[in-house]
Amino acid sequence: MKYYLFIITVFVSSISIAQNQVDFGVKGGVNATFFKVTEANFGEDPETDFGFFGGVFVDFKIDKGFHFQPEILYKGINDFKFLNAPMYLKYDVDNNFHLLLGPSLNYFFDFFTNKFKVRADVSLEYDLFSRLNINIKYALGFEELSPNILFFGVGYKL
Repeated sequence: MKYYLFIITVFVSSISIAQNQVDFGVKGGVNATFFKVTEANFGEDPETDFGFFGGVFVDFKIDKGFHFQPEILYKGINDFKFLNAPMYLKYDVDNNFHLLLGPSLNYFFDFFTNKFKVRADVSLEYDLFSRLNINIKYALGFEELSPNILFFGVGYKL
């Protein structure tokens, strides 16, 4: 429970530090999970599995071309569910094309004994319209039983 509070506190406090333009939005999509161990019981197909994700984001414009974008996402992979809270530094490569890098805090509800994990995320975002974008993200797991995940999604600014 204390991890939920930590993730929510980080997200809410990041909202309060905004001094420039702030955009709120929702995002969702599908993910492909690549398990890199065979010792654990990950189900019938331990190599790759598919799931879904959905959540909210806040985009703080820091300076010309730079943003801070925290997110809270709920993810599901078969019977496994977890919260993902990436803290991105976002760079505008072009007017419609963005690169996002940063750590992500993860809380696994029913998967690991150590339920809290930190991962590294790299994401690309392309604005189709002023409020609608498509995105692809790769989450790299550092620990022995932490899978790597590829996300394909859409985002909508409210």
